[in-house]
Amino acid sequence: SPLVNRHSSLTELARKAAVHHGVDPKLVEAVIAVESGWKRWARSPKGAQGYMQLMPQTAASLGVKDPFDPRENIEGGVRHLRSLITEFGDLRLALAAYNAGEEAVRKYRGIPPYPETQNYVREVMRRYGKR
Repeated sequence: SPLVNRHSSLTELARKAAVHHGVDPKLVEAVIAVESGWKRWARSPKGAQGYMQLMPQTAASLGVKDPFDPRENIEGGVRHLRSLITEFGDLRLALAAYNAGEEAVRKYRGIPPYPETQNYVREVMRRYGKR
């Protein structure tokens, strides 16, 4: 079916971007699943856009011109995730920063006490298969 083909080409895009940036493809898939449920046109109440839910200022800083373009969105999101993993050196902190912003993680010196962020980290890790 077209849905299966579309999904497999998306997972292929995600896999290529992940491998290119040295991130586990399964992690990228888990982030996309939690961020947007694989919905291209997903838009959060706070303004995050696309598969990896990039905020407009984050997208701009990553050189993403069209946050709804699958390739650009996933490439930019994976690059952002890679930089957070490098900066924080801890996957849970990197995911918290992806969700709540680097400043919040620095301020609280850990996962911020926001239920949304705590649930987000838990859910991505669960889908990733890590507890």
